[in-house]
Amino acid sequence: MASGGTKREISETHDTLRFGINAGVKADLAPPHPLQASIQSEAKFWADKKKFGTEAIYGSAFNIRKDLDAQILSRFQRPPGALPSSMLGYEALTGSLDDFGFEDYLNMPQDSDSFRQPDMHHGMEVRLGLSKGPICPSFN
Repeated sequence: MASGGTKREISETHDTLRFGINAGVKADLAPPHPLQASIQSEAKFWADKKKFGTEAIYGSAFNIRKDLDAQILSRFQRPPGALPSSMLGYEALTGSLDDFGFEDYLNMPQDSDSFRQPDMHHGMEVRLGLSKGPICPSFN
């Protein structure tokens, strides 16, 4: 999947201004840094281990229900506009509410001098597939 949340077709030409220089198929498949691959594999290992433990204690229906709830909560988002979607229900379900990384307080787009307010109508058109482009162009 391309960066920025927009879909690309395989036969479509590469748009460097929208998707960046390294947005080929290789960039979509490989992580940008070897340490990131290690962190992702460790997180997957512990998630699988936790899932196996809950299945042993509560049965397989518990994991199926939890996966179904995660799918529902990950799709629920606020319409594009002034307030970003917080995904609070999904974060509470996955337990990521307690994680506070540097991306939570550094380099916030709202603090930038070149920040533009998102256009709600264009954002909904992009989400519904009526228009092309990024949902929220935030920089000049």
